[in-house]
Amino acid sequence: MENNKSTSGISFFNKYLSVWVILCMAAGILIGRYFAVIPEFLSRFEYANISIPTAILIWVMIYPMMMKVDFQSIKYVGKNPKGLYLTWVVNWLIKPFTMYAIASFFLFIVFKNFITPELATEYLAGAVLLGAAPCTAMVFVWSTLTKGNPAYTVVQVATNNLIILVAFIPIVKLLLGVSNVTVPWDTLIMSVVLFVVIPLAGGILTRIRVIKRKGLEYFENNFLPKFDGATTAGLLLMLVLLFSFQGETILNNPLHILLIAIPLTIQTFFIFFIAYGAARLMKLPFNIAAPAGMIGASNFFELAVAVAIALFGMNSPAALATTVGVLTEVPLMLFLVYIANKTSHWFPKPAFSVESNQISKSKFIPKPQR
Repeated sequence: MENNKSTSGISFFNKYLSVWVILCMAAGILIGRYFAVIPEFLSRFEYANISIPTAILIWVMIYPMMMKVDFQSIKYVGKNPKGLYLTWVVNWLIKPFTMYAIASFFLFIVFKNFITPELATEYLAGAVLLGAAPCTAMVFVWSTLTKGNPAYTVVQVATNNLIILVAFIPIVKLLLGVSNVTVPWDTLIMSVVLFVVIPLAGGILTRIRVIKRKGLEYFENNFLPKFDGATTAGLLLMLVLLFSFQGETILNNPLHILLIAIPLTIQTFFIFFIAYGAARLMKLPFNIAAPAGMIGASNFFELAVAVAIALFGMNSPAALATTVGVLTEVPLMLFLVYIANKTSHWFPKPAFSVESNQISKSKFIPKPQR
């Protein structure tokens, strides 16, 4: 969903993504209520409890992201690994567990008079899926808006993608097991293979092949722009589909959208300030500290939604909870970008400019030579 056409900030379409999400929610609810034959027909296309139409839309969303990740940058990790250590610790040793704790507290204790224990359990499952999937896409936008070091952000994203392959399943299995939610290993593994491994491998191969034949300049300036908007379009179409299944649940329980959003919002701010505060204590420069905080605060909600649908179904409360994560993320992250930029003076300045044509001069990570 990141927009590479502009290095100055977020596009108009992405800036108001939450508005489009709301419109898609409304469209989906109307379809589910007045044209129920459409979701009924689409629900017939399943394999191993995974919706084929949903899988196609997930690939449309994720594949362009994966092509933008330059895994060659990983070899420069040793230049200054402190920012990476911070990202890894926050994303994998803190974030999933604080999400579980905060969501459990609100869903089972604070909101116990509004949500049944059964619904709370499934909403918690959706929150866990969000918490176990750190952002790999929109973080490029947040990094740009905070004048982050783009090469370092690439390494943070690339290593997160690799960690997801080995850490996502065990963490989700552990936390959902604690929540008394039975999750079949085969469905969870298949979900990660379908929605991470395959598009990741496809993105890597496409990137290598196109650069080899046409060069890096063609790939970045001509090839990638062809996919601009594909991720967002896939997301919005999937939301229409998702909410066509969720319509009755939402109409019967509109308050639940707000109740789910509250712990997700608190978690977002909490994780951001943990990472951002730790970066300040570690004396990291702002152009590394800000993206580190953004990665921890935001979620790979495309993966979370896909796995929720695969595990629990299109019309499940868990899928609804992950969708609320989509709805809340953009406005919350824009506010955190504002906070970061207002507090940039808390951090030491980088030794050199972080503009793309001067990355190679940075003492933190040189621009890869291709």
